[in-house]
Order: sequence, then structure tokens, then C-alpha cells
Amino acid sequence: MIDVLAEHALTREDEAQIAALLRASFPTDFGGRSFYQQRPHLRVVWRDGTILGHAALFYRAIRVDGQLIDVIGLGDVATVPQARGRGIATALLDRALAIGKDSNAQFALLFGKRRLYDRAGFRLAANTYIRIDMAGARTGDVARVQSRFLRVLPLTGAPWSDRAELDLLGPLF
Repeated sequence: MIDVLAEHALTREDEAQIAALLRASFPTDFGGRSFYQQRPHLRVVWRDGTILGHAALFYRAIRVDGQLIDVIGLGDVATVPQARGRGIATALLDRALAIGKDSNAQFALLFGKRRLYDRAGFRLAANTYIRIDMAGARTGDVARVQSRFLRVLPLTGAPWSDRAELDLLGPLF
């Protein structure tokens, strides 16, 4: 069953289960947290007694060639190892994108390289972007990066330009 949880409504048990799921799914050390560097606004989770899958949604304004636009950022899409291959991540991604389409966001953005995202309609974008580096949930330097893993999905039919410089106005999603 899919649940959509506002960040402030997470229970301690939700946080512990999500932290364990992320620890089992990513090589990056999340420091025992249920989030990477910043708390998302919403969590989309698949429960079957416990949380088996997770996707984080960030509603954020970013600058694209100086223009402020709203986007949905997706992050931390994961399924516990024993439940992989059952379509859980696809269902979570579909639900997350439905939430994005019901918002004022013009695009969904993520940083990743899984085929799951290509199948959902995301395409690789070659933009340069500005972000705040963070490590261990601590603010670092401002960095300008040539994208290798940015994926974009238009939510409103607005065109996307790979030549536009992005300012994420914060860290990665």
C-alpha cells in the first residue's frame, strides 16, 4: 500500500525504517538519518507491515537562466533488497509524479542513472548547475558543475533547454 507522508508527520518508527532502507540501498553514508542532506517535503512510501520502498519529494524554486521556476525534486528512491523486482519503485515513482503534476511545478528533476527513470519519461540533460555542496548535513562551498546525471521530465509541456544554467538555490535533491 502506498502512503504519502508529510515530513512533519513521520513517526520515530517511520524514520528508523526509512533510515534502515536507505542504509541498505545506497553506498553513501546518510549518518543514520532518514534523509540525505536536507529533509524533503513529502515521503512516498510502500508499506506492507513495514516500509519496503521510499521516494522523497522536494518542492523547490530554482533559477533557470535567471528565471525563477517551481520544480519537484525526487531523491532517495529505494526498495529493500528482498522486495526488489516487484514494481514497488515504479509505483512509487508514478505516485510521486502524479503529485508533481497536481502541483505548480513545471518540471520534475532528479540526479541518477537508473533505467527506471528513463522508462518514466525522464531524459538526460546536459546543463551546468550551481549547488551548495554539503557533506554530513553540513554546508560547504558553492559549486558550479557540468551535469552528468541530471534527468528532467516536463510536467506542463514547457520546453527544457540543455543550454540553460541552473541555480538549485541549495543542495542536490
